[in-house]
Amino acid sequence: MIIDCHGHYTTEPKDLHRFRKDQTAAANAKDKAAMPPRSGLKMSDDEIRESIEANQLKFQKERGTDLTIFSPRASGMGHHIGDESVSREWTEICNDLIHRVVTLYPKNFIGVCQLPQSPGVPPKNAIAELERCVKMGFVGCNLNPDPSGGYFNAPPMTDKWYYPFYEKMVELDVPAMIHVSGCCNPAQHTTGSYYLNADTMVFMQVILSDLFKDFPTLKFIIPHGGGAVPFHWGRFRGIALNNGKPELAEIMGKNIFFDTCVYHQPGIDLLTKVVSVDNLLFASEMVGAVKGNDPRTGFGFDDTKRYVDASPLSAADKVKVFEGNAYKVFSRLKAQIAKQAA
Repeated sequence: MIIDCHGHYTTEPKDLHRFRKDQTAAANAKDKAAMPPRSGLKMSDDEIRESIEANQLKFQKERGTDLTIFSPRASGMGHHIGDESVSREWTEICNDLIHRVVTLYPKNFIGVCQLPQSPGVPPKNAIAELERCVKMGFVGCNLNPDPSGGYFNAPPMTDKWYYPFYEKMVELDVPAMIHVSGCCNPAQHTTGSYYLNADTMVFMQVILSDLFKDFPTLKFIIPHGGGAVPFHWGRFRGIALNNGKPELAEIMGKNIFFDTCVYHQPGIDLLTKVVSVDNLLFASEMVGAVKGNDPRTGFGFDDTKRYVDASPLSAADKVKVFEGNAYKVFSRLKAQIAKQAA
């Protein structure tokens, strides 16, 4: 089985965008106009089917993947918009929509939830939504290290501010993909710099901490190939060693994993050469950050299976990347696949 661990619902029905536009306008209004009612949101199963079958499902079939671990649009989480109550309602709506997709296509998708984060609000306030989504069959969450939308004013992810949420993650045995949302800082491009900056930042925070001594079974997926980390492996390794920390491979161990959302062959080849194969998960983020075909190859930039297939990894190691490591990181995945297939 080829398991894509990083997919977002980026082709949602139009009325979801209408609702969010109205909700954002109300949240930003000086007179705090009444929020649009959730009951007014209209998305039929046929609209969902059309949006999925012409996009994600089509690419699954064409590219030879089997299952996508699916979450709401990352850039749409918008934790910097409105207050905690706005974020909570929007998050519930988006997660319920993912659940509908999974219900319609149980052999093709399994859910991962966004969280109702908001600037200055303790992460522990997101526990209830995580619990709700795990009960619906979700196998992980997307945890935003910067709810400000690009100003990086939250505590580092190693701060005890996060510990109650980590305790719940460990209890439920679910991993977190470290994923920021849309950027409102004009100095940064959302997918071109902000995402990669945040990925790199979190890795740096973690390698100089004792986080995994406090939480030995906590699991983070740092997406987009680990940001700048593989290319600057020597820099990070040297900083860690200079600060009395172990080798990076030991720090990553069974706690930190990178995905293969890297959109050219040399990048994948570097990733697989530098980072232990046991810490790599196949992913594409297809219909996401980079759309369209590479004019040099004629294939989609985000057709990352082609890059892994062409990498120097052995056949056994490719099985780890495509499937085995996903079962290791998403501990609930195998049982959920069986449940949805029944």
